[in-house]
Amino acid sequence: MKNVRELISAAAHVSIVSTVKDNNPGMDVTTAVRITDEGLKFVTACAATPDAALAPSRVVDEGWHALILHTSVYAELCDSLGRRVHHYPGYAPGNYDPAILERTQDAIRAAGYDVDADLWGPPGGAELVTVAAQCQHSPPDDGPTKPMPAPRPPCRDKP
Repeated sequence: MKNVRELISAAAHVSIVSTVKDNNPGMDVTTAVRITDEGLKFVTACAATPDAALAPSRVVDEGWHALILHTSVYAELCDSLGRRVHHYPGYAPGNYDPAILERTQDAIRAAGYDVDADLWGPPGGAELVTVAAQCQHSPPDDGPTKPMPAPRPPCRDKP
């Protein structure tokens, strides 16, 4: 399996982990590292499969948010992956679709990464941790990933 941390510098990884931890008081570093790594894997899967309907779990979305806040790192990552992965937040935290999360995990595996299954649970249910992010994405009706309830895709090509 590939090592997702090879996609960004060690210093950038530490900074993103710190952002996850800062946004979630009381979170231990190990959990913040896991969330950061899954966020990186999610972006990689979206870039590799731009026409697939993919979405992160709420916990993984926290890692994606932290990554996006590091705009230079995120831009360089997307450039290295060959496409921009845009985020259009959906603010319906109760929405949950296990099928899209399974499909997303399959895309992560297809990209060559292991999946940290404990971070892909339902919101407010069997989540490993409670996170600050209130986004909950859902599958689209047509085309690339779309969040609920907005009809815009978070995974979209931009050369």
